[in-house]
Amino acid sequence: MPMEPGEIERLIKEALPDAQVALEDLVGDGDHWSATIVSGAFEGKTRVQQHQLVYKALQGRVGGELHALALQTSAPKS
Repeated sequence: MPMEPGEIERLIKEALPDAQVALEDLVGDGDHWSATIVSGAFEGKTRVQQHQLVYKALQGRVGGELHALALQTSAPKS
């Protein structure tokens, strides 16, 4: 069963409370998402480290309930 966008956003915001999350269903099936996430937690981290924080927030659901997730992450602009 696909993950609901509200659940994806909730999990991310639980781990990264200041996160601004924008989700897009890429093909309309609820299984393939694009997420743009801006969070202060990403400050000073590499892109890989930023993505690892998001994957950790999603608690192992990527590849299962959440079939595919394209990520764009960044720290807030000053």
